[in-house]
Amino acid sequence: MPVAQMTNSEMEEKVKARFSTDAPLKAANLSVYANIDHNAITLSGTVESVLLRIRATEFAKNTSAGFTIVAQIDVKPGELSRTAYTKELAREECNKAKERGETVGDSLDDSWVHPQIVAKLMDTSTTPERKIGVDVTHNVVTLRGRVENAEQKTKAERIAQNTEGVKSVNNHLRVEGATEKRF
Repeated sequence: MPVAQMTNSEMEEKVKARFSTDAPLKAANLSVYANIDHNAITLSGTVESVLLRIRATEFAKNTSAGFTIVAQIDVKPGELSRTAYTKELAREECNKAKERGETVGDSLDDSWVHPQIVAKLMDTSTTPERKIGVDVTHNVVTLRGRVENAEQKTKAERIAQNTEGVKSVNNHLRVEGATEKRF
């Protein structure tokens, strides 16, 4: 056990104090539940972007080395309107997308559309978001990667098509094990 003498409430306060150093995480007012006996910290609440969800998880991991972080954080991207989306948020989204090997165009629209689609893919149990690359340029979305079946491919395309601000979708997803057909 990495921190045997620390109590659950002390660990919870340690994580909350770390969150308070980041204005968006502080504003999110996430709940933190620590279970020292099981080396686990559970985060819950709602944030406005996938980036903020990832940041909360990373902050908790960095605060409590050796603990398993359970992120039960809902992402409600619709709560951040396109008009409220800033250049700073766009820059962060472009950097995160680049780290994942994805492309986001230079416009605020492209960088706003990208996390909307990623969040929807994460919230849908029938689409393997981590295997789907999402590129957005000039409001045109390209989906690439591999999925397990045709249903997942269709569902991912539908999610992208039904995202506000998307003009069109190029679905380059490949079904694993299937014979590739070109039309």
